[in-house]
Amino acid sequence: MPAWILGLLAVSCAAQLLWHGTRPAPLGEAQALPPAPAHAGIEALRLASFGESAAAARLLMLYLQGFDLPGLDYVRLTGWLRAALALDPRTGYPLFAAARIFAEHPDPARSRAALDFIYQEFARDPDRRWPWLAHAALLAKHRLKDLPLALRYAAAIERQARSAEVPLWARQMQVFILEDMNELEAARIMLGGLLERGEIRDPNELRFLQQRLRELEERVK
Repeated sequence: MPAWILGLLAVSCAAQLLWHGTRPAPLGEAQALPPAPAHAGIEALRLASFGESAAAARLLMLYLQGFDLPGLDYVRLTGWLRAALALDPRTGYPLFAAARIFAEHPDPARSRAALDFIYQEFARDPDRRWPWLAHAALLAKHRLKDLPLALRYAAAIERQARSAEVPLWARQMQVFILEDMNELEAARIMLGGLLERGEIRDPNELRFLQQRLRELEERVK
């Protein structure tokens, strides 16, 4: 693609994103994140990008990261992240940013909002978006200390992500979280079902899980 077209694309997308930010922020105050573009605004960005929606999505994410993280309105933030995914559904960057940047906010309410965004968007493409929900489950477990929430995310991966590319550790997260919750009988049933389906081909993984199942059965007794 000629350089002048790329330059025009950048200028067009930036103009669409920044038209509402022409007024300078008051001295000493961080600029507030404006409302995310509605459907019509997203379509305008798509048109302005001359069909290069992926490039428009990247520009949108660059614009979003220019705001001060501690003071972000997470309702508006997740709206912008959804807009980026609407422009380029195959990109993983909005989900990566939600999981590795925005969900690690020290405010639990904001962290939960970012995790909930990941959970909702995971359902639209489970086989490609499972890594971000797996990370969300780990954050819910270790950072928020919310085992029921972590279990909800892990269960969604096990139930909805059916691709052979989804690794065993992601599928069995639910079992280990159930163990942490002392729901040993439920963990035993889940692990037994995983083994009975015959989806595990690696001999070492099979032996490991069979041993875990025997240990769970002994603990249940």
